[in-house]
Amino acid sequence: MRRFQEGFSNFINNRWLVFVAAMWVQSCAGIGYLFGSISPVIKSSLHYNQREIARLGVAKDLGDSIGFLAASLCEILPIWGALLVGVMQNFIGYGWVWLIVTRRVPPLPLWAMCILIFIGTNGETYFNTAALVSCVQNFPKSRGPIVGILKGFAGLGGAILTQIYAMLNAPDHAALIFMVAVGPSMVIIGLMFIIRPVGGHKQVRPSDNSSFTFIYSICLLLAAYLMGVMLVEDLVDLNHIIIMLFTVILFVLLLVPIVIPLMLTFNSDPRSPAEEGLLSESQKHEPSKFGKSTDVNEIILSEVEDEKPREVDLLPALERQKRIAQLQTKLFQAAAEGAVRVKRRKGPHRGEDFTLKQALIKADFWLIFVSLLLGSGSGLTVIDNLGQMSQSLGYDNTHIFVSMISIWNFLGRIGGGYFSEIVVRDYAYPRPVAMAVAQVVMAIGHFFFAMGWPGAMHVGTLLIGLGYGAHWAIVPAAASELFGLKNFGALYNFLTMANPAGSLVFSGLIASTIYDREAEKQSHLHQNQQNSASMLVGMFDSALGGEETLKCEGAICFFLTSLIMSGLCIIAFGLSLLLVHRTKIVYTNLYGRART
Repeated sequence: MRRFQEGFSNFINNRWLVFVAAMWVQSCAGIGYLFGSISPVIKSSLHYNQREIARLGVAKDLGDSIGFLAASLCEILPIWGALLVGVMQNFIGYGWVWLIVTRRVPPLPLWAMCILIFIGTNGETYFNTAALVSCVQNFPKSRGPIVGILKGFAGLGGAILTQIYAMLNAPDHAALIFMVAVGPSMVIIGLMFIIRPVGGHKQVRPSDNSSFTFIYSICLLLAAYLMGVMLVEDLVDLNHIIIMLFTVILFVLLLVPIVIPLMLTFNSDPRSPAEEGLLSESQKHEPSKFGKSTDVNEIILSEVEDEKPREVDLLPALERQKRIAQLQTKLFQAAAEGAVRVKRRKGPHRGEDFTLKQALIKADFWLIFVSLLLGSGSGLTVIDNLGQMSQSLGYDNTHIFVSMISIWNFLGRIGGGYFSEIVVRDYAYPRPVAMAVAQVVMAIGHFFFAMGWPGAMHVGTLLIGLGYGAHWAIVPAAASELFGLKNFGALYNFLTMANPAGSLVFSGLIASTIYDREAEKQSHLHQNQQNSASMLVGMFDSALGGEETLKCEGAICFFLTSLIMSGLCIIAFGLSLLLVHRTKIVYTNLYGRART
């Protein structure tokens, strides 16, 4: 019985269990990406025009990005308390929207609808912040892969929820809004006590690389499976039993990563507890050299990981422990002599821990913010207007493109985290160079949308999804490297404000204005071609509000908008290269020594 209790305790406190649970939480934290699917329903039910839908989109983006309260609550409350607040917001916001769309309660003014969308989507910030802060602290030496995978699952949430919606076979599209309100709330409540920091820096194992490889393999398999299922469901009229079977297989793939913490619990590696014992022995010899022992532990553990030769992990267990113990002893002696110093400067340097106030006066921080605003803001404009973009090009089923861009978004985040980690680990080169590449890819994607060529929707969603997703794997990791982990929650949530800021300008002002102008031109042209009787009918329809449901057809609807956003992505590319130039020395200091 005692052995079982110890095994269960080890399992619950395993950092890989927290990571896997965070992946499931993040798969529910991407509900904002479904706006392209639910906006046509809201538009037709409430008789909104494109400008009004764009305002709802901006409210959604603000809710998805303003997470200062979430960051503060994650510091004040236990993690589960912050997650519970997010669940309540998600349920109340989207639940009320569903009641309005289905006419169960009276409709509200546009400003009130914006508030509901804001509240509902703002719940995501609690899910994102809790998952990222917990896992980055548990995996401080693997920030790129951790951020990429977690943010990737947030991006994949749209495709996962769309597949579940297909299984439900709901007769009305408004049921998707109901699922957004209820589904994530149930999942988060079930997992909220698992997501937390568990001292993961003390659980480093030689098998970590193979564990990450396994997770990456599952991610690629999941994306390929969802893409295949989506195409089959779009091209073939399947019966409900087959769709249910596809969804069950999806759930199995989502559950497979749990085997990692299970195997680590029941096939324990003696390295970790042995190293902790060796560290404790070393500490006993120098107890009075430092003011705060926990800080020193983290510094020494961090330095061991940096200084340890790679071949040490290949040695037998006893020899490996001896080598690590010798290295720890040398580091403690160096710390006592000042070679390994606890940073106590009045003003932090890049690579150390910044407060948000200190970061706001740094040019590098604003380069990241503006580059992110131009790049991700333009990508988010496409995501928010995907329903109208596909309809304007003659596609009736908008869900397929929402699912496609969700999958490409997922792969962009996975790939952005993976390849940017190679850039910094193997070459000690600044991580933002990967962001510059992503922005070039997005510029090409916007150009495809502008041209409206055959297949432009498929190619455009591919390129925009990959580029947009890569931003959200690269930027948080780069921010933590340049400005530290101590206040990562506040720094991350400030940077996410670039999303609604870009959406406000690109979608709320540029895209919606151009769309409505082209729709009015086409409406007047159609009216001029009608006979006098048809004109009378048209005037009658207009008096009943037909003007508010005007639709634009053809590539012209988003031609100018897409060209503008393509140019802005090129500007973002230039800003990212400037950031690369300014931070070369920082990344050399951070990763050059570890590489050698």
